[in-house]
Amino acid sequence: MRDILVTLLVFGSLPFILRHAYIGVLVWSWLSYMNPHRLSWGFAYSMPFAQIVAVILFISLLFSNEKQKPPINSTVVVWFVFILWMAIATFNAQYSDPAMDMYLQILKVQVMTFLTLILITDEKKLNQLIWVIVASIGFFSVKGGIFTLLTGGAFRVYGPPSSNIAENNALAVAVLMVIPLMVYLYHISSNKWVRYGLIFSITMSLVSVIGSQSRGAVIAVLGVGLFFWLKTKTKIASGLAIIFFASLLFTFMPESWHERVESIYSYQEDESAMSRINSWQYSINVANDRLTGGGLQSWSKEMFALYAPNPDSVFVAHSIYFSVLADHGWPGLILFLSILGLTWRSLSKVISRTKDIEGSPPNLLARMLQVSLIAYMFGGLFLSLSYFDLPWHLITMAILLVRLFTNDEASSSNMLHGRVPIK
Repeated sequence: MRDILVTLLVFGSLPFILRHAYIGVLVWSWLSYMNPHRLSWGFAYSMPFAQIVAVILFISLLFSNEKQKPPINSTVVVWFVFILWMAIATFNAQYSDPAMDMYLQILKVQVMTFLTLILITDEKKLNQLIWVIVASIGFFSVKGGIFTLLTGGAFRVYGPPSSNIAENNALAVAVLMVIPLMVYLYHISSNKWVRYGLIFSITMSLVSVIGSQSRGAVIAVLGVGLFFWLKTKTKIASGLAIIFFASLLFTFMPESWHERVESIYSYQEDESAMSRINSWQYSINVANDRLTGGGLQSWSKEMFALYAPNPDSVFVAHSIYFSVLADHGWPGLILFLSILGLTWRSLSKVISRTKDIEGSPPNLLARMLQVSLIAYMFGGLFLSLSYFDLPWHLITMAILLVRLFTNDEASSSNMLHGRVPIK
């Protein structure tokens, strides 16, 4: 039954994509983040739905009058240079064939994300994209939160099978990145039942993050909490609230959760942590020796024998920073960090321009996107999510927000005064 339902939904969307190309971006995002076909057990499980949607989207794009020129700013330019540098690093990779296969997978995501810049042309479409992402990942976070409460947090929460966020650590960080978007949707929604649903979703998502038993998520939560506390005007009250809820958390969670979190402080005795440190040192050594790094898919026994302090501990970086460093060298890491920094600067400019109207949609969305980036940058310290779709979509949203707010006077006026509520 699930196979039939997913197939009908995907193929039923194709005529709409042919008529309105931007719908293809929404459907592709749904398939990419939720992986609904992976929740089936029959023929739909291995169907290339995303590729089918992408092909129809490109056909629609040829005849669409919705598209416009993508915004060209410093972030987009550096982003494009980063993609080119990845290509150069791939051509010089230690293992050329696996590297090229991986690069093509990454390029597919980058192309679809780039199409978002072309086809999401107004606030309504941008909000629709946010809803799709929130609903897709929120499905697993809400389900995971309920599961955590029912089991007393004794088991970990996992994401959609065979996806970038299948494991508990990756799902937890993705959920932390999505919760600020839920907050944004809550504030711009006028329907009280939608708002109630979002409050429930935010609560269950937070429970799901804790239920994932992810040490990386704990670091990300601390980073997000610190950022919120620094930005709030009521530091004493917010600080007491954070302490209160943290105390409740520590009381509620089982012993297995406490043991896993406490292992952060005794990382010298944790084999997984020491393996990561070995991989980070390997990344630095590779980048110091090779301008373009080892290339994608270069994490092998042979490479570790050459560059790792402990050649017998072959382990991927589990860090967005060290994985990019090993894959693309120091220039690649500098470009990657520059994209994040430029995105942050763009959002700060929007916040500054709307500081006198703090509750306005552009101000709120810019602030929530910054919180999402904090979750990614802190959570990414211990996760290999450098090429995951979501952070690149967040960057896209920031670019679109700046364009909608600064380039279109009528649109920015509507956004500023919140005249496009979600019913």
